Amino acid sequence: MTTELGISLSVLDTAPVWRGSTATESLRNTIRLARAVDRLGYHRFWLAEHHNMPSLSTSSPAILAGQIAAATTHLRVGAGGVMLPNHPPLVVAEQFGTLAALHPGRVDLGIGRAPGTDPLTARALRRQAGPLGGTDFPAQIKELVQYFAPPTGAAHGSASGRGAVSAVPAAETAVPVWLLGSSGYSAQLAAALGLPFAYAHHFAPHGTLAALDAYRSEFRPSEHLAEPYAMIAAFGAVAEDDARGELLSAPLRMITVQSLRGQNPYFPPAEEAARFSCAPEERAVVDQMYDPQIFGGPETVRQRITELTKATGADELMMLSVVQDHDERVRSYELLAELAGLRAPAAAAAG
Repeated sequence: MTTELGISLSVLDTAPVWRGSTATESLRNTIRLARAVDRLGYHRFWLAEHHNMPSLSTSSPAILAGQIAAATTHLRVGAGGVMLPNHPPLVVAEQFGTLAALHPGRVDLGIGRAPGTDPLTARALRRQAGPLGGTDFPAQIKELVQYFAPPTGAAHGSASGRGAVSAVPAAETAVPVWLLGSSGYSAQLAAALGLPFAYAHHFAPHGTLAALDAYRSEFRPSEHLAEPYAMIAAFGAVAEDDARGELLSAPLRMITVQSLRGQNPYFPPAEEAARFSCAPEERAVVDQMYDPQIFGGPETVRQRITELTKATGADELMMLSVVQDHDERVRSYELLAELAGLRAPAAAAAG
């Protein structure tokens, strides 16, 4: 599903919560957004797992993915991602196997290593007092992938050696497992396991090229994937002109500075965020993170995506737009679809 930009287009969402609003409203807007981009012809719609963050309401990606899959027709839906150290692999396989059974051919499972929260909340999720280093992550991934393998008998063993355990109905489905990351470690692990790789350009834009190079150079073909497939996730918004597009990055910049100060706020209005003052060292951090993202009017966004695609060779771009007004957020994805030449699926166009 390559577009005129030379790359497939998808959507990442965190159901952002704005000051004066609620998580409930944001979750309902996420469903509305999914319906809109489904009609526009986007490829995937993923939810990112976060906990104890008032500004992000995607704490239950599996539940939300099920609601989105039920509300849409064409989108591939999934997690981008489930933070696997927070969960038993068996439970994750059961959840996404169930989703795939109800929505065959439309479910993805992206897996990450980070906790998606602060250390105290991570310990509450994992119910342990020990280190949170994720050193057993490769073993967890292998166990998870095995649950989706067709059984060789009445049941099949788990990779952890606990005997014959089946994640019903995971073995009956073909859920693609992706590895997510923002470092060379994740890229190399995805390559070693022969899995598709999604890089968090929105978190660590200056590591994108090195991570994708490592992934491609070290990739080993597997039963899951014959050739490397790389996706990048980026913050961005398309507005009618560059000034408005750049303004839409201001809430992200402000909330990042506040998080550096140990605060955990809701997203502020863009106009207020544009007036927010910060120290030079804080400004340097947010500029390094957000200047390489994709904000602007249509032509600027077209140029930035073209440059990013040429530099990275990515197969797919997943855009994360954090825009307060729901209609303006939908319009951003409409403008992106227009400049990319996306076409509505036949059924949606006929309706």
